[in-house]
Amino acid sequence: MDIREIVEHKQQQIPIIDISTLVTESGDRNHTAAEIGQACHEYGFFYIVGHGVDAELQQRLEYFSREFFAQDLETKLQIRMALGGKAWRGYFPVGGELTSGKPDLKEGIYFGAELGEEHPQVKAGTPMHGANLFPSHMPLFRETVLEYMTAMTKLGHILMTGIALSLGLEASYFSDRYTGDPLILFRIFNYPPDQFANGEIRWGVGEHTDYGVLTILKQDDLGGLQIKSKSRWIDAPPVPNSFVCNIGDMLDRMTGGLYKSTPHRVQNFAERDRLSFPFFFDPNFDVEVKPIQLGQVVQEDWQERWDKASVHNFRGTYGDYVLSKVAKVFPELRRNVL
Repeated sequence: MDIREIVEHKQQQIPIIDISTLVTESGDRNHTAAEIGQACHEYGFFYIVGHGVDAELQQRLEYFSREFFAQDLETKLQIRMALGGKAWRGYFPVGGELTSGKPDLKEGIYFGAELGEEHPQVKAGTPMHGANLFPSHMPLFRETVLEYMTAMTKLGHILMTGIALSLGLEASYFSDRYTGDPLILFRIFNYPPDQFANGEIRWGVGEHTDYGVLTILKQDDLGGLQIKSKSRWIDAPPVPNSFVCNIGDMLDRMTGGLYKSTPHRVQNFAERDRLSFPFFFDPNFDVEVKPIQLGQVVQEDWQERWDKASVHNFRGTYGDYVLSKVAKVFPELRRNVL
């Protein structure tokens, strides 16, 4: 990286947007929406403040998560993903998840909307639907995770109204067509300190884009997240009392590339474990995601994408899309479950 690149790297800053007008449904929502639209177009990422999510709830989530990951591996494996079956829930150890075929330097727990046996999708055996796995000796962890997912689901609906308004659509556009019954996926990741293997940098998670419409990320105070902006990697450092939001492949598809799903990656440069909490607010599992008629030409970029795949040529339901992606992340689990 030359001096010019270093200066540009430092100068580029992801926008910080106060969304209180969307949360309270008062004030100038269109101004907030315009800020979101500009951020989605230029970066595909933005921070949000004024979100109203309880700080004490977030603190509890981080506390119990650290407590869980501090346990020995045998104890953590008592809720391993293989026990979650088609619901695709539970714990995986370091190296258990792949990005572009390479093991990530992280461990984590997969959660989703808590659905009982009588739920229609569960009775039908639909993948990625069902009950979560929680450690039996940590009842407050379960209570906290479920409370947090409820809060974030509400926030997801609020943010999608802002995104709809930013595109000149009615506020309920996405909830009416795509996210009335959203596929909720929540992860808690723990990144151990990076250790160089034979001098090679190993990524906590390698370059990738997210699959759905919106990701809402809570990160701890260590940093390590980077996004690819205008072919350069820039940092997305922690901002107090904020969440990092980014758009996924399906919103890229809907907007014809006007809002692009931005590649990002993580490396833990610190000397202690890093926690992150990505919450994925995705389309209904059975819905077919179609382009929005915005009067523009589709901006095809598959040759530049990390996976050389076109989100615009895809045909099928969101369930088809997300299963095709997740199956590559856990190939062994795919053979046993799908």
